[in-house]
Amino acid sequence: MIDLAVANDQETFRRMRAPLAERGIRVHHVPASERVVPLGADSPWSGEEYDAGFVYPGRLMEGGVADALLEIPWLNDHETVLTSRNKAEVIARLGQADLPVPESVYVSNDVGEDELTNVFDRFEPPVVVKPNSTTRGVGVAKAHDLDSFLGICDYLSLVHDYQATGDRSFLVQEYLPDATDYRVMVLEGEYVGAVERRLPDAAVSEGQWKHNVHRGAKATGVDLPLELRDLAESVASELEIPFLGVDLLETDDRVVVNETNARPTIDEETKYESDFYDRLAAAICGTLE
Repeated sequence: MIDLAVANDQETFRRMRAPLAERGIRVHHVPASERVVPLGADSPWSGEEYDAGFVYPGRLMEGGVADALLEIPWLNDHETVLTSRNKAEVIARLGQADLPVPESVYVSNDVGEDELTNVFDRFEPPVVVKPNSTTRGVGVAKAHDLDSFLGICDYLSLVHDYQATGDRSFLVQEYLPDATDYRVMVLEGEYVGAVERRLPDAAVSEGQWKHNVHRGAKATGVDLPLELRDLAESVASELEIPFLGVDLLETDDRVVVNETNARPTIDEETKYESDFYDRLAAAICGTLE
C-alpha cells in the first residue's frame, strides 16, 4: 500500500480517497496552510509516514516547509506549480511555441500613465486586467474605458507598494465575449476529461462574467472535440507539467489557451475518462521510480 499526502482542499481529498484506495494507494489529507506547525521533534509530519505527494502546496512558503519535513516526491512538484502560477510566463511560452493565446501585455510595476495608456490603446475595449499570480479569478477585472483602466492600475500599484507583495506584475488581455469556457485535464501528456464552465443565466444578467466554479459557475462534463484535446495535450507537453488543468476559451472563430492550473480540483469521477483513476494511480506510482 502506498501512502499519499494530499495538500489540496478537502473536496479533492474526499473524491480521491475511495478510488485510489481500490488501487493500492492510501490517501491522507495533509493541509499545509492556515495552521501552526512546530519545526522540531514534535512536527506533525514525518518523511517516514508518506511515500509520495499529490501536488505541491499552493502557498509556496508553506510548501517549502512541508517539502522539507515530508521529504517526498510530488506528482506535480514545486517547479511545475510555480510555472503554472506565473500566468505571463505561460502565455509567453505558449505563444513562442505557436500555440493560440489571447492578445496580452505584461506589466511590471511601476509603470507610468503614458505607458499604460499606450497599452490600453492596443486593444478594442473592454480589456481584462489580471494579477499575474492569483487563482480562482481573484482580482481579475474588466475595464470598459481608459479612466476605469487607469483606476485599476492605480489600485494595483498601491498594492504593489507594500514590500510583502512578492509579485508586482499583472496582465492586460483582450476580452472575448460569449466565449465558451472549458477546463481540460491532461495527465502525463494525455487527455483524461473536460468540463464546460458556465454561469447561471441569472448571474449573467446581473453582470457576472468570470466562469470560475468558485464564483458560482457550474462545471458540466463534456465530450471535447479531438482538436481541443490535442491542443490541451500540446500545452501540457510544452510546459512539462504531469497533471494539468488547461483553460480554453472558444469563440465562433477561434480557440485560445487562457490559463493553466497545476493544482486543479478533482471533479466527480463521471466527468473524466473511464480509466482516469487507473492512470492517476500509475502516475503516482511512477513518482517512486
